[in-house]
Amino acid sequence: MKVSNETKVGALTVIALVFLILGFNFLKNNDLFSKRKLIYAIFPNLGSLSRSNDVKVNGYRIGSIYKLAKTDKDANQFVVAIDVAEEVNIPKDSKAIISSPLIGASFINIEKGKDSSYLKIGDTLQSKEDKNLMDDVKAEVTPTLQKVRGSLDTLNLLINNVNSVIDASAKQNLHEALANLNKSSQSIKSLLDAETGAIAKTINSANEFINNIKKNSENINATIANAKSLSDKLAKLELQPTIDSLQSTISLLKNSAAKITSKDGSLGALISDRTLYDQINRTIIKAQTLVDDLRVHPKRYVNLSIFGKKDKGDYLNLPVGDSAFLDNKH
Repeated sequence: MKVSNETKVGALTVIALVFLILGFNFLKNNDLFSKRKLIYAIFPNLGSLSRSNDVKVNGYRIGSIYKLAKTDKDANQFVVAIDVAEEVNIPKDSKAIISSPLIGASFINIEKGKDSSYLKIGDTLQSKEDKNLMDDVKAEVTPTLQKVRGSLDTLNLLINNVNSVIDASAKQNLHEALANLNKSSQSIKSLLDAETGAIAKTINSANEFINNIKKNSENINATIANAKSLSDKLAKLELQPTIDSLQSTISLLKNSAAKITSKDGSLGALISDRTLYDQINRTIIKAQTLVDDLRVHPKRYVNLSIFGKKDKGDYLNLPVGDSAFLDNKH
C-alpha cells in the first residue's frame, strides 16, 4: 500500500507537535505521564504572577503554578492551583507569599509553619502579603514623584508668567546680554588658548624661569653652602671677649673725660678758669718775645768788656716771625 505525501507530512507534523509539547513541559519540569498533585492558595492580588512560575519552600523548587482563576466576577480574589512535583511535608499553618524579585520572574514562596500536621492534596494554603523591596521603594518614591510633579507644574506656571511679563524690549535686552555673554566666552577661550593665550604664555614663562633655576642649581647650592659656612664661622667666633674689651675701653674714656672736665684737675682748671688761661697766654708771649730778641740781638746778651758794658737799647716788645730773624742774619 502506497502512503501519500500528504499523509507523511501530517504524521510528521503530529510527531513534531508531540515532541514540542513534551520538550516544553520537560523544560518546565512538568511530567505529562504522572497524575497532578494540586494544592491551592487564595490571593487578593496576583501582581506579576503567571502560570508556570515556580513554587518554592525555603528556596527549593517543589513545583509550579498550574492554573490561575478568579473566585467571582468582581475579581476580588484569585485561586492559584499549585502542582506539587515533589512530596514535601508542608505544615498546615504554612503561608503562601508572592515574591517579586528585582531580577527574574515572580514565584510563590511557602513559609513553613510549626504545626505537627501536614497539608494533603487538595488542601488550601493561607496567604500572606509580602512587602518586598520594590514595594518599599515605591512607597518612598511615590511622595517624591508627587512633589516633583507639583514643582514642575509650578515651574511651568512661572515660565508662562515670565513669558507674559517680558515685553519686546526686555527680550531684546536678553538677546543682547546673551550676545555679550557669547563675546565674553570667546574672550575667555582666546585667553585659555593652549598656544596663544595669555595664561599659556605666563605658564611658559614660569616654566622657563623654573628651567633656569634648575640649570643654575649648582651655583645656587654653592652660594647657599658658602653662606652656611660663613654663618658657621661667625657663630664660632668668640665675640664676648671683644665686647668686654670694648666695654672696658668705653669705661676708661668716660673716666678720662670726667677727670678732664673736673675743676680739681689741671686740665679741668685750665679749661674752666679764663684768668689762668690769659696768664699762661701772656707768659707764652713774653717767653716768645725773649727768644726772638735773643735771636735778633744775640750780642746784647753775650758781650765781654773790660771797662764795663754799655746798654744798647732797642729791645723787642713783641715776638717777631722767623722771616724777620732770617733777614737780620743776612
